[in-house]
Amino acid sequence: MTQIDTIHRPVARDLATIADAFAEHCGQKAMARDTEESFVADSYVRAAELGLLDAGVPTELGGGGADIRALSDMLRRLAHGCSSTALALSMHTHQVAFPAWRWHHQQATRDKTEPLLKRVAAEKLVLLSSGGGDWIGGSGKAEPVPGGYRITARKMFVSGAPAGDLLMTSAISPENGGTILHFGCPMAAPEVTVLDTWHTLGMRGTGSHDVMIEGLFVPEDKVAVKRPRGKWHPLFFMLGTIAFPLIYAVYLGVAERARDLAVEIAARRPATALLRDRAGRMETALITARLAHAHMVATSELNAPSADTVAQVMTGRRLVEENAIRTVELAMELAGGAGFYRKAELERLFRDIQAARYHPLQKEIQAEFVGALALGHPVESIF
Repeated sequence: MTQIDTIHRPVARDLATIADAFAEHCGQKAMARDTEESFVADSYVRAAELGLLDAGVPTELGGGGADIRALSDMLRRLAHGCSSTALALSMHTHQVAFPAWRWHHQQATRDKTEPLLKRVAAEKLVLLSSGGGDWIGGSGKAEPVPGGYRITARKMFVSGAPAGDLLMTSAISPENGGTILHFGCPMAAPEVTVLDTWHTLGMRGTGSHDVMIEGLFVPEDKVAVKRPRGKWHPLFFMLGTIAFPLIYAVYLGVAERARDLAVEIAARRPATALLRDRAGRMETALITARLAHAHMVATSELNAPSADTVAQVMTGRRLVEENAIRTVELAMELAGGAGFYRKAELERLFRDIQAARYHPLQKEIQAEFVGALALGHPVESIF
């Protein structure tokens, strides 16, 4: 019997232990999944058994009660074993953490957030996000019909799509010159199809396929939020501040794993000034990524979503991206030729870390957003 088999359903204080054991378990299959481009389906089964799917649900509603800091640490540790498992679960985790934050801090929303959170805890629902390709500008068509809307859309980068129960997404209605509607899309609906599109450089096991929605009826009372198209909204100030510390915890974890592997390989080689220089630059990049991520978490813990907190989180997100990628690059240099072999794992981590580039706000937009705030310029359309 392995350590993971002896672990029972967690509470927040147990997450680190459970995540470490789960990471070791996932790591045994990570190379095969990458080679085969196979979805980490069994990771979702195990995550449900261990209570990781509902770790962020408030204890009052039957969940683990973990906060952003604990959830980030959980995902960082999972990435030490399997990058794809960690990234896919981060998308579910932030879709749980978001309504959980609203449940705690916006009691007027409990009629909408509480039923969803209770279902996640009781049924182990897997929530999906339609990702950065469906950011503030929205995508898809919501045709007004009697009693609601008829949805036609193609959603990209839906991590965990083969295991998902409910896609948290949006579509654009022509009302008022363009109104974006947010709703949950049941993945089992006959109008919903997962397309086999996820064939990629890295993070191959996340199952981030496109999802096609063709004529799905969404009743008016199932629309959670309506907002103007093409502008920042309080919903996204919340989402931007809460979600990205969780997502970027994964990339920090990938960088940490690469660092550890490179040090292990380098320790077998003769001590030289060149070796120390490469190790020192790698450590510096990793420490910078850790400091930046800690800033993201601390900003989220202010519990004050706004343009200012988004700017702080997104600046941290950019620094984690750049320094996590740099850490893995330097790990490859430190390991030398031995790191070039697939069996060394570094080449997979090198490919997986590249995905850090593609989430909002990408560096040019982040710089413009932060610059506009510094200059007192409007930011409502910078995304």
